Amino acid sequence: MKKALALIISVLFVFAVTTLSFAAEEKKAAPAPAEKKAAPATMEEKKAPAKVKQATGEVAAVDVKAKTITVKTKKGDVTAMVDDKTKIMMGKDMKTLADIKAGDKVTVKYSETDGKMTAKTIAIKPAEKAAPAEKKMEKKAEPAAKPAEKK
Repeated sequence: MKKALALIISVLFVFAVTTLSFAAEEKKAAPAPAEKKAAPATMEEKKAPAKVKQATGEVAAVDVKAKTITVKTKKGDVTAMVDDKTKIMMGKDMKTLADIKAGDKVTVKYSETDGKMTAKTIAIKPAEKAAPAEKKMEKKAEPAAKPAEKK
């Protein structure tokens, strides 16, 4: 009985040692595929870093059929392509390319890839800033006129 127990313990010990050696070999082999996966990621990073640029100015032209927008900036005209991923916003409201008209003030964030500029976002600035300024001038003028009438 003692011999059988000693034999079983020795067999279990041999299995434990061989299992550990196989596990160690698998861990050594695991980093190699990880390095192969890392290499394509660096190639993608070389292609991906298209910087997002910004152009702020007045809309010179909008071509809905060609899906382009041209913005007059201080540095010159910027023409960007508009695709399905482009977000066009006026405040919190979503708009379409057809809603933009020549003369609107916009800020276009775009990326340049292979010489093509693609708009990521277009923010339309409301043109109602001039109207409140006129109302303020009128309000300031009215109080000055009323005391003159009382005298």
